[in-house]
Amino acid sequence: MERVKKQRGLKRYYKNLTIKNDVYKIDWLDQGNPDTWVYSWHLHFDQKGYGNNSFKKRKPHLDKLFRHFDILVDKTKNIKTNFQLYAILVDKHSRSDALFLHTPNPNNSQFPFKVANLKLTTTLTNKPLNEYIGNLVGYEKRYGQAAEAFCLIFEENIEQAF
Repeated sequence: MERVKKQRGLKRYYKNLTIKNDVYKIDWLDQGNPDTWVYSWHLHFDQKGYGNNSFKKRKPHLDKLFRHFDILVDKTKNIKTNFQLYAILVDKHSRSDALFLHTPNPNNSQFPFKVANLKLTTTLTNKPLNEYIGNLVGYEKRYGQAAEAFCLIFEENIEQAF
């Protein structure tokens, strides 16, 4: 019988989720260079997938994601090109939840990024996640289905819409 190894340092890990700012690493946003471009730059907040089996463990990661969303809204005021700022939350895989920043770029990638067949009504089966998203104020929500149900979240007044 194989023993499950207990993860050490989780108390500190969750405390750091509430206080650390990961956006400070992206200093290129502060420079206001008109030639700055990004191809679906993104941040994941639950690298280890702690929230996959427990919404109690997923919620602090989501809280940090939306705190960083607000920080990026302020930082994108320096961008002198069109951009999209959005989050994608996946039904059952917390590890896949991410915050995205996308601009026109020389890679010929689709800009603005669009997802076909998005709906205003939820496609999620994860009830606690659905409730969390329902309680978000000031965000537009669109739901879709790919390999798994997802929710695309953005602010209507922040550059390109979906």
